Amino acid sequence: MIELAYPHILAAFILERWQRVHVVRDGPPDPWRDQPPSAEALEHLIATCFQASLLREESRPVTFRLILAEPDMFPYDQGPPDGLHCLRFSQTRPFNPLEARRLSPAANFYRSLIGVCLDEKRERPRMWGILHSGLRWLQNAHGGRGRVQALPPALVLSITGPGRVTIGFGSELIGHTEGGLLVQKLHNVFDSKWMRQSFEPTRNEMIAVVAQLRAKKGSDWPPLDPMLFRTISQHAIKRVISALRGAHHGATILLLPPEMSGELNEVNRYIDFKYRFAEGEPRHRFRTLVMNIVSRVCELHAGRNSAVGWPEYALSNDADLGDFDEAIFEMAYLIAGCAEVDGAVVLTKSFEVLGFGGEISGELPGVVSVRRALDLEGDEYEEEITQSVGTRHRSAYRLCLAVPDALAIVISQDGAVRFVKNHGGAVTYWDQASTTSLDV
Repeated sequence: MIELAYPHILAAFILERWQRVHVVRDGPPDPWRDQPPSAEALEHLIATCFQASLLREESRPVTFRLILAEPDMFPYDQGPPDGLHCLRFSQTRPFNPLEARRLSPAANFYRSLIGVCLDEKRERPRMWGILHSGLRWLQNAHGGRGRVQALPPALVLSITGPGRVTIGFGSELIGHTEGGLLVQKLHNVFDSKWMRQSFEPTRNEMIAVVAQLRAKKGSDWPPLDPMLFRTISQHAIKRVISALRGAHHGATILLLPPEMSGELNEVNRYIDFKYRFAEGEPRHRFRTLVMNIVSRVCELHAGRNSAVGWPEYALSNDADLGDFDEAIFEMAYLIAGCAEVDGAVVLTKSFEVLGFGGEISGELPGVVSVRRALDLEGDEYEEEITQSVGTRHRSAYRLCLAVPDALAIVISQDGAVRFVKNHGGAVTYWDQASTTSLDV
C-alpha cells in the first residue's frame, strides 16, 4: 500500500503498527510497549527529520539514525560489538533540524544512533545522547558471518537522504518513504518460498556431493544442515548487492539455470557478451569455496551426532574458515567490479561466473506489462506498464520472459534493488527491503 508521506500520515501509520509490534499482554509493565508517544509528538519528530534531511553539513548530506527511547532503558556497562554503548549528555538538547545537522557527523550513520526522548509533557522530542552500536547490525543486509546485533524494539528512524526515511521497530522494518510516498509493504525476498525453490536443484546437487564425501570419510563426519548452502549463497548475494549499491552506477546480475552454461559459451539468442570467461575451474571458484567450508566445518565437529550448519560456521574462530569467508567476500567484490562495466554480469545458479558486459538481445519478445508483487510470494500484485522504467529494467523483463527459470537482480543508480523472475507465467518483480538505503 502506498500513500503520500505527510507527517500526520506517517504518525498514524507508526501508531497503528505500534499496537501490532508491542502486543498487549498480561505481565509486568513493558517500557517498550506501554509508553507510545502521542500523534502530535510523532508528527513533530517526523517533520523535524524531514527538514533536517534537506540540509547539508559542510557540503555533505545530513544522514543519521535515531532511536526514540529513554536513556535509562539501556545498560551502562555494554558496548559494541555485542552490546550498545549508551553515552548520555549532561543535559538534554532540543531536537530540531539545526541540532540534528550539527550532531549527525558525530553520530555516524553506520555506527551510532541519536538518542531521543520526549520532554516532561511528552510533547516535544529532545536529544539525550548517542547510542553507539558498531557495524554488526548491518550484517542482515550486507551479508557476513558472525553474531548479528539486534536493536531493542524501540522506534528507529533512519534518515538516508533528502526526504528519505526508513521506519522500523528495532531491527524490524515496517516502511519507508520513496519519492514523497509511504511504502508500507517491504519484502525480504531471501525469506520467500520461491527463492528457496529457485535454487533447490543446485542445492540438492551439492548435498549429494557432500553425501558422497561423508561416505568416504565414514560415520565420523557429522550430518549436515542443508540450510548451510542456502545461507552462504544468500550472504554472498547480499555482499554483491551492498557493493553495487555503493558504486552509484546501477547494474544487472543475471542468475541462469546451470544447464544453460554450455549454450552461453557460444553465440546464442539470449545474451551477447563483451567479456566471456574461458571454461575451467576458476569459473567455479564459489562452488569450490562452499565445498571447502562444508568440509572444514564437518572436520571441526567430527564425531558429533547432531547436524552442523550456519551457527557452527558463523561463530567459529577457525583460521581456515576465516580465510574461506574472506575469499567469498572477495568473490562478491569481483562480481560487483565486473558489474560496473555496462551490461549484465551473468552467472549460473550454482554461481559459475560466465562473463560480464552482457547485452540482452533486443530480439527477444518484448514485455508490455509486469506484475509488481505486493506480498512476499507474489500472490498479490499490481499490473504496471514497462514504459515507466529504463532500458536496464526492460531488458531484464525480456530475458525473464524468455527464460522462465532465470532470476535477474537489477540495482538502480539510487540504490533501489529489484528482483525479477517469471512467476506463475508472468514477469514479476519484488522491491527488496533493505536495512538501509544509504549508499555506501
